[in-house]
This record gives sequence, structure tokens and C-alpha cells, in this order.
Amino acid sequence: MPQTSTRPGVAAGFQPAARPDPSDPARTDTPTVEVVVPVYNEERALPGCLRTLHTRLREQLPFPWRITVADNASVDRTFEVATALADELPGVAVRHLNRKGRGLALRTVWGASEADIVVYMDVDLSTGLDGLLPLIAPLASGHSDLAIGSRLAPGARTVRGPRRELISRCYNGLIRLTHGARFSDAQCGFKAARTAVLRPLLEKTRDDAWFFDTELLLLAEHNGLRIHEVPVDWVEDVDTRVDVVGTATDDLRGLYRMARLKASGAARVALPRRPAPAAEHPDAVLAPDTGRSRFTWEVGCFAAIGVASTIGQGLLYWLLRGWWPPALANLVSLLVLTVFNTEANRRLTFRWSETGVGRAHLGAGALFVLGYLVTSAAVLLYRESSPDASTAAETLVLIASSVLVTAVRFLVLRLAVFRRS
Repeated sequence: MPQTSTRPGVAAGFQPAARPDPSDPARTDTPTVEVVVPVYNEERALPGCLRTLHTRLREQLPFPWRITVADNASVDRTFEVATALADELPGVAVRHLNRKGRGLALRTVWGASEADIVVYMDVDLSTGLDGLLPLIAPLASGHSDLAIGSRLAPGARTVRGPRRELISRCYNGLIRLTHGARFSDAQCGFKAARTAVLRPLLEKTRDDAWFFDTELLLLAEHNGLRIHEVPVDWVEDVDTRVDVVGTATDDLRGLYRMARLKASGAARVALPRRPAPAAEHPDAVLAPDTGRSRFTWEVGCFAAIGVASTIGQGLLYWLLRGWWPPALANLVSLLVLTVFNTEANRRLTFRWSETGVGRAHLGAGALFVLGYLVTSAAVLLYRESSPDASTAAETLVLIASSVLVTAVRFLVLRLAVFRRS
């Protein structure tokens, strides 16, 4: 753990909400919010940021709040400027760390926070503060566990150069491709979380720098937490300190490390259980999560994926058959569609299973060999019995044999490959 220090005498208490409930001013069920601003050598930008943020919280945030400046080993006058501002502005605290790293600063301050909800934003305020209340609201209501600002969500308005736009879209596309992530923007410096579910996740995080955001979101999604996205207004800071090339390299290493962590099962975290949904109407009946309902989902989802895969394999085989012999065309089409089919079933059909990527694809590989032998034998036998048959008829035989293989594959995957959580 890094050595830290808090400025003595700094007002670290929560400031009252901007609009307290007049009928119950002593109510204790209102969540508290701590906004963390990580900084490194930001003596010039910090005063404007803190005063703007402080005014917005004081005038508009309907929850008790405080601001913490997380100074991660600045070598200029950032810490002195921050402590002077903390003496001037009520509800501002300063935390100094002797090691550099935004991820380290957030993990340290968030992990020690007494607030119900923790937030962080970049010191340049590139993200418009109009998105702050929409970021916090779904966490305060209990609907979501984490909330992120997104520059890529529908409705977001972004002003930045084409180079950073291309890098951002490629990186987030890579996250979705390699991890099946559903969130659209991993690295926007505008995030919030409920402290109760955040602390177990922080114990699993390892990155001290810029990959921390992605690492945290991948862990949260892998453990079934709800992530709420807020489309934001974002303007690029031309004075950014981010080393784009170095950060991209570290991100690729981080994505590989997270894939291994998830595959080994070590990414699972013990989290507080979310209460079961309650019916809004007294006569409403909620279907229990029984074995039958789960089996129905598995069959329906597997069938839909199987139909799409079978059609895809048939089309790919038909295209490749114009250049290659039947056995080779079948091998390539079956291999390509098996990879996509396995990933779709791992993420959708058997999503509650704890089976990792390696075990899933190893089991699917064995079934691939079986499927290839069966379908190839069917096509070759058909060609021997009908040497003048058209490619279209040959494709139909392939599809029919694939349906049989698919049924067997479902049973093996369900009973042997994917473990129940």
C-alpha cells in the first residue's frame, strides 16, 4: 500500500444537500456522495476545477457531499494549491500519495471512503457537469451498481480530434470483441459506484494507471453488476498528459491479463446480493427462477444461435465450395462458425455458468471434431450415391447433418462442459 497523508485541519465532513426535504430535515436515508478528483502536477488547472465543481455541488446536488483531491505524487505545487483551496472551500479534503498513478489514487481513496456513493472526474472537466446528477441518481435509487459517462452512447456530444476519436472507437471495439462487453466507453473520466459493491471489486484490481477503469468495468460486468451509461458532453483537453501509445500498449496487456483472470475463475467476487424484484401490483405474480425456466431459456437461446450458425455455415460452405473440395470447405466453414457459436453460447445461453473461456472452447473443440466427422461423412456418402448432384442439394445434406450434430452438442455442453454456478 502507498503511504498517504491527509491535510490536518481540512474540512472533510459532508456538506448538506442543496435541496433537503423540508418535511423531514433530519432524515438519515439520504445517500452521501464523495467526489474524487485525481491530480498529478495540476497546479494551474486545479483552482478553476475545484471552484466550478464546488459551486455546482453546493447549488444543485440534492445529497450530502464532499470533494477529495487525490494528489498522486505531484512534483510541482499541486499539493500546496490543493490545501489552500481546502482551507477556503468547505467540504473539500486533500489526500496525498507518495506514488504516481490514477488507478492507485482511485483505489486508495475510494477504498477508504465512508460515503455511500463515490464519484470521480478528471481535473480538466472535459465532461460537462450537467451529467453529474444523472450519473448519481440511478445509484442513489438502488437501481444500478455503477454508472459511467459515455462519449460513444447515443445522444452524447463530443468534440475531439480524429486521431483520438479513432483510437477510442478501436479500443472500445476491441473490448467488446475480446470480452463481449456491453458498455460503450471504458475510459471516459466520469464514473460513479455504490461503495458497498465497489470495495470487493477494488480488492481484485491490480492496475495503478489508466487501465484501472477498464479493469473495474470488466470485473463488474463479469460479476453481473448493473452498469448505467450516461451520454455526456465532452470536449477534448488539448493540454492532456496522456501518453497515447504507451497507454494503448498497457491496455492490450491488461485485456490479456483480464481474459486469463476470467478464464481461471479468479475474477469471481463475493458481492452483496441484490434484493429479489417485487411486484408493483398486489395481484401480480413473478415467475420464479426455477430449473424449468432456466432450461427453457437454454433451449430457446441455443436453438436461435444454432439456427443462425447453421445458416451461416451453409452460406460459407456454399461460397467456399466454388474453390475448394467438399471436405476442406466443410472444415473451414465449421471451424469459423464453431468459434462464434461457442462464444455466443458461453455469453448468452449458459451465462450463469462459471466455466471459463479455455474450458468452454476445449469442450467445443472436441465437439467440433465429432461434428466435422459426422457432417463430412454425410456429404461424402451423398456424393458417392449421387455423383451428379448439385452444390445446392449437397448443401442441404450438410445442413440436415448439422442439425443432428447441434442437438447432440447441446446435451454435451449442458451436461458436461458448462458448470452451474
